[in-house]
Amino acid sequence: MIDGRPDEAHISTSYVEQQNLTMGMHMRRFTRLTNTFSKKIENQCHAIALHFEYYNFCKVHKTLRVTPAMEAGLTSRPMSIQQVVKLTG
Repeated sequence: MIDGRPDEAHISTSYVEQQNLTMGMHMRRFTRLTNTFSKKIENQCHAIALHFEYYNFCKVHKTLRVTPAMEAGLTSRPMSIQQVVKLTG
């Protein structure tokens, strides 16, 4: 996680709303009117962790043209799904 003192001129709820939309599109358990859910909170936590692992380390974002992890200097190239699976095992 990267933290610090953000420029208050760039703080906006639209970023949170966009992230909520992305989570809903990638994980059906977060959409309304659905019967897909986690029976255990532990499973919910694992699903969220996998989503953010993929979102930050695998998915190349159109606006950045790289993954967020690459933009932050954490990796030099996108990770594959196989690499993510190895890390979780």
